[in-house]
Amino acid sequence: MKNFRVFGSSVVLFFLLSLFTNGTALAQGTSGKGTLNDINFLEGRWGGTFNGGPIHASWTAPEGDNIAGFIRMMKDGKATLYEIFAFEQTENGPVAMVKHFRPGMISVEEKEQADRYKFIEAKKNQALFELENGQVRIIYERRSPDQLVIQRGKQEGGKWSFVDLFVFNRIK
Repeated sequence: MKNFRVFGSSVVLFFLLSLFTNGTALAQGTSGKGTLNDINFLEGRWGGTFNGGPIHASWTAPEGDNIAGFIRMMKDGKATLYEIFAFEQTENGPVAMVKHFRPGMISVEEKEQADRYKFIEAKKNQALFELENGQVRIIYERRSPDQLVIQRGKQEGGKWSFVDLFVFNRIK
């Protein structure tokens, strides 16, 4: 019976430690290697206003090793910029690739180039990515079931400072 008490106490202690550490990890979110499920909250059609004109975005649900999406910016009834997104799962977590096009599908980046952002961490309905050169960070955040915000961050005084770049409402 004495051995059972020691064993039982060990099991309870192990259970409580597991519960504490798992709860802490869940509260803090995932960092390092993430998955496309960390950004599945992007899925859907979204609309807003940017630079005095409408802006629309759409992202697919994760399927296989990718999520695809786009943003269309307009002014005075004409397209001003398109952004094409591909989030791909890699061994090191999701990578966001963005390519920008002017009207007429004229590429802003070089033909074979795209802006590449590596996954940094995720929390519930929020994911942080960093441009390969480390100069820009992007936060994708679903603030409510019907609002999605993309924030752009840069370092100021050794700390990251973020501002809302695009604020979208769900299109139903």
